[in-house]
Amino acid sequence: MRTSTRTSVPTPHRPAADHGRRPALPLPALLALATAVFVTALTETLPAGVLPAMSADLGVGESAMGQSITVYALGTALTAVPLTAATAGWGRRRLLLTAMLGFAAANTVTALSTNYPLTMAARFVAGVAAGLAWALLAGYARRLAPPELQGRAIAVAMAGAPLALSLGVPAGAFLGKALGWWVAFLLMTVIALGVTGWIAASVPEVPGQTRGERTPVLRALGVPGVTPVLAVTFVFVLAHTVLYTYIAPFLDRRGMGGATDAVLLAFGVASLAGIWFTGAHIHRRLRALTLASTLLVAAAAAVLGLTTGSAAAVYVAAVLWGLGWGGLPTLLQTAAGNAGGEQADAAQAMLVTLWNAAMAGGAVAGGLLLDRLGTGSFPWTVLLLLLPVLAVVLAARAHGFPAHRPGAAR
Repeated sequence: MRTSTRTSVPTPHRPAADHGRRPALPLPALLALATAVFVTALTETLPAGVLPAMSADLGVGESAMGQSITVYALGTALTAVPLTAATAGWGRRRLLLTAMLGFAAANTVTALSTNYPLTMAARFVAGVAAGLAWALLAGYARRLAPPELQGRAIAVAMAGAPLALSLGVPAGAFLGKALGWWVAFLLMTVIALGVTGWIAASVPEVPGQTRGERTPVLRALGVPGVTPVLAVTFVFVLAHTVLYTYIAPFLDRRGMGGATDAVLLAFGVASLAGIWFTGAHIHRRLRALTLASTLLVAAAAAVLGLTTGSAAAVYVAAVLWGLGWGGLPTLLQTAAGNAGGEQADAAQAMLVTLWNAAMAGGAVAGGLLLDRLGTGSFPWTVLLLLLPVLAVVLAARAHGFPAHRPGAAR
């Protein structure tokens, strides 16, 4: 995959720049990419909002149903790197359209299935489609924008993820209670088909790599700064997923089972604020924002662990969690691209793989914790995992999360 701007391609911003005007973001194309991110993120996390209903209808326990997120993440983790290599020469729009059609098919099967193994197979296929999409979306957005606006372009495209959490998952939880969880998955099919048409109509094609431009993915590990970014990605996402996958049973054990959609809404709205702030300041303050994200999510975990009987504390924690998590995908995608340099494509592919490996691991670990220690162990597990994240970000001040970025503009 190609995430750098070395190849010159016609994009909507070029004419304005050629006439001496301030370069502008190609918003119609970026918003289409943001909607694709929305589909990808919501398909992945939707079971978290309807977990009890899905487990009841399919006749399995909540921890077993939580593995629907695990198998999705495994589909992505196992296929992102080989698919990235196999499709490196494809046009980016063609590849993204293929992924969106994959989501439509997988969500339809998930909605109609009454069989647990078939549901899990459909979730795996959806994860494969995500492997195609996640590996190209940040780089696609980056290549559509002028160099000085690339961080903001990624922030606009990645805004689909907090939107999925702020609107999609709570809406899915509401639909699950009102009409049935399967309705939410059918709606995802409709959205995936709609964004397919939008992408075809408004997003310019960007060529893939020629054979001479491709490099082995693992070579990126030798680039200073790439390994710290990947380590932070894996552990931070692992910590988040342990709690987020099982947020419904966590709240249910606290007597707030009927408030899952409201808590997720608070989390998601705060995520939108986080990604807005990140997009405005990422070009100059990537390191500070990454540290702030880590501390905010750690504070949320501490609040949840220390205040077990307060509904108000749960909402405060949800807001802190959302503020910290919202901008994280943009921060890590940008950090990987900056650190990777000439190996940015490979660094992005590895980030996608580790992100989804962490999603799978978090869902498995959360299921084990749920069965053996109960939901009260979730906040402390999150807090424990974030300690090495903080240490790595602090240590990587020369490469990965640099204290100063040469040429950063206001």
